[in-house]
Amino acid sequence: MTNDNFGFDTLAVRSGQQRTSELEHSEAIFATSSFVFENAAQAAARFAGDEPGNIYSRFTNPTTQAFERRLAALEGGEACVATASGMAAIMSLCVALLQGGDHIVSSRSVFGTTTTLFDKYLPRFGIDTSWVGMNDLQEWKQAIRANTRLLFLETPSNPLTEVADISALADLAHENDCLLVVDNCFCTPALQRPLDFGADLVVHSATKYLDGQGRIVGGAVVGPWQLVAEEIFAVIRTTGPSLSPFNAWVALKGLETLNLRMNAHSQQGMQLANFLVEHSAVEQVFYPGLESHPQYQLAQLQQQGFGGVVSFVVKGGREDAWRVIDATQMLSITANLGDVKTTITHPATTTHGRVSDELKREVGITEGLIRVAVGLENIEDIVTDLSRGLDA
Repeated sequence: MTNDNFGFDTLAVRSGQQRTSELEHSEAIFATSSFVFENAAQAAARFAGDEPGNIYSRFTNPTTQAFERRLAALEGGEACVATASGMAAIMSLCVALLQGGDHIVSSRSVFGTTTTLFDKYLPRFGIDTSWVGMNDLQEWKQAIRANTRLLFLETPSNPLTEVADISALADLAHENDCLLVVDNCFCTPALQRPLDFGADLVVHSATKYLDGQGRIVGGAVVGPWQLVAEEIFAVIRTTGPSLSPFNAWVALKGLETLNLRMNAHSQQGMQLANFLVEHSAVEQVFYPGLESHPQYQLAQLQQQGFGGVVSFVVKGGREDAWRVIDATQMLSITANLGDVKTTITHPATTTHGRVSDELKREVGITEGLIRVAVGLENIEDIVTDLSRGLDA
């Protein structure tokens, strides 16, 4: 099946599958570490790269490849490589495309563990990072050096849902011979396709909305064939941060309902944001679907929906934020997101707990901030559960 002229939902259900001689309807799980060869000559040809085919599940497994082909089709990319986690995807990308002496310019508004990777571990290999305001194009320009190789951002950002102008940053990257990398975790290709706006590479935590039910940990990188299928794949093959076949199968099946789920998450996120805006205990609400959001117009242009992540600041700081969280009886107190179950967390002490107080202040992660990833329960029940603490 080619991907030409098929809609998103058809690609989400049908693309990527290559049936075996058993003619299975559902995609098969190839739970095997290795593959056998017809003879010694074929084994030699496979290892030499002269003949395509499976060798070892660290880097060639049919189930994992089905997930990769499907996600590439949904993102509009030429190739995809799957990894053991979202952070493994970012690390593999950096190892493949950077070397000692290179420089990254990154938005300050990225996931806390990404900040730790860029600030603590990459400098050990001579790779430095400059941090800039996500929507200050002039600051991006000024931060670029002769040795800058990557511009990196999340849009919408975690946890304040800031939205960046992907086209403007892509133009800036290409004017300076850099690559633009976009973390598309919050939107997924159902709501946003960064490659369509000029981004070079898209990274995912498949742990989140791609799976959609909190069952597995996984990641992926999507982009052009030469960068992904050759350079980044070579790193996966050698260093081994591979996605297991079972986890690949779970994420593959998750993609089948991605559009339905993301539209439902977006609808419920909008309803929760509107409720929070009117509540007297709430100082500020962060959600791209609100007209009060600074990048509301940009989000309308770039995104097909606004997603399920809603963050808000309660009056009273950490003590009252924790009180609201602890008063919930149904919501899951966990730092993960992208689940059919609504989750709630305190970013300053969880997802961004290891980020410096200075950086937290710069990006607006205050002690009163709460992040809710709206699930697919009845929205009335979600509102009632949050109200237990907010009303008190």
